[in-house]
Amino acid sequence: MQDYFLGRKLLIATRHKKEKVIQPLLEKELGVRCVVPDSLDTDRFGTFTGEKERSSDPLSTAIHKCRWAMELYQCDLAVASEGSFGPHPTAFFMPADDEWVVLIDTKNQMEIQARVISTATNFRGQYIEMEEALMKFAEKALFPSHGLILRPDEASTQNMYKGITDQAPLKKYFNALLKQFGKAFVETDMRALYNPTRMSVIQQATERLLKKISSTCPECRAPGFDVEQVNDGLPCEWCGSPTNSILSLTYRCRRCGYEKDLHHPQGKDKADPGTCNYCNP
Repeated sequence: MQDYFLGRKLLIATRHKKEKVIQPLLEKELGVRCVVPDSLDTDRFGTFTGEKERSSDPLSTAIHKCRWAMELYQCDLAVASEGSFGPHPTAFFMPADDEWVVLIDTKNQMEIQARVISTATNFRGQYIEMEEALMKFAEKALFPSHGLILRPDEASTQNMYKGITDQAPLKKYFNALLKQFGKAFVETDMRALYNPTRMSVIQQATERLLKKISSTCPECRAPGFDVEQVNDGLPCEWCGSPTNSILSLTYRCRRCGYEKDLHHPQGKDKADPGTCNYCNP
């Protein structure tokens, strides 16, 4: 794996201190020399607070961010990440942090992606009219280790205070908004440098990226030999009909196109009848 990366310069495309968790992992496992450009304006691709709407999905945004920074700084190896927040895709009642980390290597024509969806997040926001309610919100949001944002309403980008990590300015800005607008909207600051919980999920995604990189193609030995498709159809233990349970995983090399199927990845060659549409309609 290190044959591809050892000693090379790797650009981390971030302005929100994500290198804090990404850089040590990449330098240790890949043997690269990470650099973070000064004043790299990745907010051009969108902000959580709405000053700039994100025009693409998180994965596409991470890729655009990576390639833009590579072109700007004439670098052939880079990493970028992008996250989004909202209801968990299966447990809808729970908020989730959905993080992508992408490595692009134009020298070796490789693009490797990793994703982590985690319910470990303090993501929340609400309208507040009393200082007591503000402090209760702050406590639940893990303030002051995690930053907060105040603004007149949920959609406003004017009169907005970001990156608040101290009680005195929190109360000061809240009372100023309360006096002018009669209420304030308080929310968690989801930028990585103000959110250690999110930073931890980015670290997990980077670790998953490295695990993918360590999986090499049996045909061309390129890093990133990973699951491209999940195939259901595991036969029912009672009637033998195909079920929605996983039968196999298709691994594919994005560099040479080689594919390989791994059957029964969960260690079972028959499915529980409870998952069968015929035995348990």
